[in-house]
Amino acid sequence: MRKSRSSGFTRAGQFLQSRIRQGGGARGFANTRLLTHWPEIIGPDLAAITRPVQMKYPKGAIGGVLEVLTTGANAPLVAMRCDDIRTKVNAVFGYNAVAKVQITQTAATGFAEGRVDFTHKPKSNTPTARVAAPETIAAAKSAAEGVQSADLKAALESLGQKIISKS
Repeated sequence: MRKSRSSGFTRAGQFLQSRIRQGGGARGFANTRLLTHWPEIIGPDLAAITRPVQMKYPKGAIGGVLEVLTTGANAPLVAMRCDDIRTKVNAVFGYNAVAKVQITQTAATGFAEGRVDFTHKPKSNTPTARVAAPETIAAAKSAAEGVQSADLKAALESLGQKIISKS
C-alpha cells in the first residue's frame, strides 16, 4: 500500500486549476500565464490599451497566432508594436510560440459587447490598505536596522509591520 503524502489540506487554487485550464484551453490558452500576467509580460503601456483574446494554432504552421483586442483608435499604435508583443510573449514561453500577432478592434462605447475595460487594477495583498500605527512602524524599523540592502530592508520593514500589527 502506498501512503498519501498530503496532510489533508489542499490549496484553493488546486480546486480551480482544472476549470481555469479548461476555460483557457477553449480559447487557445493552454498556459494561462499569458492571461493572468499580461501587464507584466508586455509592459504597462501596451497592457493599458490591449487584451489577449485568443491563441490560434494553424495546421502546418510553426508558431501560433495571438489575437489581441484593442480599440479602433489604438489599433495603429498596437500594429506598430506587434513585433515587440511577439518578442515579449515568446521570451516568456522560451520558444517561438507566437509567429504572428493579429489585432481585433472594438468600439470604446456604443456596442454592449464592445465595452472592454483596459485598465488593470494594481495587485494588492490586502483588501483595504491600512496605515500602521507609529509605534508599529518604529518597532519594524528597529528590527531591520542592521540590514544594508535598501530593498531588503524595506521588505523586512513591511513584513515586520504586518507581523507586529497581527500580534
